[in-house]
Amino acid sequence: MQTHIAPRFQDDPDVDEADTILRSCVHCGFCIAACPTYQILGDELDGPRGRIYLIKAFFAGAPATEHTLKHLDRCLTCRACETTCPSGVRYARLAEIGRAHLEAEVGRPALERVKRRLLRAIVPHPERFRLLVRLGDTFKPLLPDALARQIPTLPKPRLTAPQATVHTTRRVIALAGCVQSVMTPATGAALAQILGTLGVAVDVPASAGCCGALSLHLNAHSEAHDYMRRNIDAWWPLIEAGAEAILVSASGCGSMVKEYGEALQNDPDYAEKAARVAALACDPSEWLLERAAEIPFVAANRGTVAFHAPCSLQHAQRLQGGVETLLQRAGYRLTSVRDSHLCCGSAGSYSILQPMLSQLLRNQKLEALQAGQPDCIATANVGCQMHLQSGSETPVCHWLDLCADALAPVGGL
Repeated sequence: MQTHIAPRFQDDPDVDEADTILRSCVHCGFCIAACPTYQILGDELDGPRGRIYLIKAFFAGAPATEHTLKHLDRCLTCRACETTCPSGVRYARLAEIGRAHLEAEVGRPALERVKRRLLRAIVPHPERFRLLVRLGDTFKPLLPDALARQIPTLPKPRLTAPQATVHTTRRVIALAGCVQSVMTPATGAALAQILGTLGVAVDVPASAGCCGALSLHLNAHSEAHDYMRRNIDAWWPLIEAGAEAILVSASGCGSMVKEYGEALQNDPDYAEKAARVAALACDPSEWLLERAAEIPFVAANRGTVAFHAPCSLQHAQRLQGGVETLLQRAGYRLTSVRDSHLCCGSAGSYSILQPMLSQLLRNQKLEALQAGQPDCIATANVGCQMHLQSGSETPVCHWLDLCADALAPVGGL
């Protein structure tokens, strides 16, 4: 793609990066077939190729408009287009740069600004988020059914199998996360239980927190980088002590942590550490898959599962098939899911900022997942888990919970 960058952007390194990405696009249009919003809206400007043209025109000097920002905001950043693209166009990074520059020039209505600030002020902070969920749960009986279903309920304490004390020098780091630590804490316990059977202990530093993805996607880049630095500081002593990996069981957070090196590459104090953290970051599925033969699953027919692969797992991290293999080894039968590459509509804050499109995508995804009449739906990201459960009577859980349920009891009892 030929480009022309307007003089006012000439000295902006982010725009230089955007220009390089734009030039890699060959207009083929393969990305359109993979784009969930294009499939729903049928508008070229609500597909990757159309959004690329909008960004190109803006950086060439076209006026910034709310119309352009609206089409970029409708993007899920699911990155299915990147998986499909034969030219390797880094669309997600291009959209991130384009949105940030457009928002700086166009601005947003007051209500939108307040909504985004509240998300950044509450969601990355577990205690604040827990309080908000409790308040919502309290007033849920007073709300219409359609709205009440969107409000999550804090989980009841779950009885888990006793975990053997792990006396070992082998250790990994795990990220509890912000939403996951509040809404699905059993996922972290399940990971620790599985690792315990392999003789691996888990460290979860209390000073580590939000991965920074929410702030980054809401154009608060400096705030996102601060979250990244805090996590690096929390993990670094453990890394120096020999931690084998950083396991991130929420795939959305995992895709962010794997990009710390790129995000902080120009930070003289953190660039090297960030690159090391990114190299150590793993989704539990890729780490456990290499050790699958050692996991003591009890042979049994454990029922039927429909697996929803989050976009952050299959498109951002490019991990496919690992979870399914582990679930099958644990004794579960997997159903076939049509259009498994498409987003469920959760996409971080998207379900709050774009509720209509998000619910349409959720309903389509649930129809596909439930077609095989599974006993439960499994996924690999807390956002997808909560979003799907809000529209489904079928239980939705994290795949680690299912694998932990299939383990031999401690002591073989």
